Amino acid sequence: MRFGFWLDTSNSFEHMRHVCGVAEAAGWDGIWAPDHFMPPPEGYPMKTGYPDGQPELADVNESWVLMAALAATVPRVRLGHLVLGNTYRHPAVTAKMAATVDRISGGRFVLGLGAAWQENEHRRYGIVYGTARERADRLEEACEIITGMFANKRTDFAGRYYQLDGAPLAPKPVGRLPLMIGGGGERRTLPITARFANEWNTWGSPDHLIQKMAVLDRCCTEIGRDPGEIERSAALLLDLRHNSAGAAERAAGLTKPHPHLIGTVEQVTETLAEYHAAGVDEVIIPDFNMSPAETPEILQRIAEEIIPTFR
Repeated sequence: MRFGFWLDTSNSFEHMRHVCGVAEAAGWDGIWAPDHFMPPPEGYPMKTGYPDGQPELADVNESWVLMAALAATVPRVRLGHLVLGNTYRHPAVTAKMAATVDRISGGRFVLGLGAAWQENEHRRYGIVYGTARERADRLEEACEIITGMFANKRTDFAGRYYQLDGAPLAPKPVGRLPLMIGGGGERRTLPITARFANEWNTWGSPDHLIQKMAVLDRCCTEIGRDPGEIERSAALLLDLRHNSAGAAERAAGLTKPHPHLIGTVEQVTETLAEYHAAGVDEVIIPDFNMSPAETPEILQRIAEEIIPTFR
């Protein structure tokens, strides 16, 4: 099972480059970055201490510029977004940017893509949000465009939302550039994943992942695709403790809508083994709940005390 590190892009580039270097040297497998222009509404796993008490004014670095810089400065590991908001860019432009970053990285890039969900930044930046159905329709068209541009010298497309007239993509990615779809929607996202994706990611407990993967497998079978062609990853907030004192109380007091694993190395390893047994190929751990000062030590501890169990 691979281990990925998911950056908090509110930190400075100097800090992010440093912790990515720590993760790479320690043996982590991937570096991931969210794609946002401003913080999400309250209730999501982001840092506190906003300027003037206004969350929307907090620092958020743009993800594509960051990814290009990391591709040039951090060796070996896979790099990708978890995940891009499809509504923010035309998919043909996204394909072009992905191919360029892939070449900068020497073929280590993963294109993570989702329908987009953060309404407040659409409103503030004047980006069309649309209904959930419209965003899913846009995502499906985008996946067809992107995979077509990766494969063909020129791509024509006449959709409801996007139109291409012999669009070229040159230079191409170094090799096969994986497309990852993020999300767990059973009516649209998982069928789109089955049709187009090489990888898939969502939040969830092991039981939740098992249920979602059964749906994904069924979607693959219905279109004649081998479900084993799609790698599966799970995002999981982690709070690593030196001892178990207070861990249960801390876990009981959490109200965040995402899986949050709190415990000792032994407890964390036991739970991660459940993810592995469920069929998860990669666990991706954010630093949203870590202070910048403690992140390097936590990355090193996980690499030394947990990751070797799953090699």
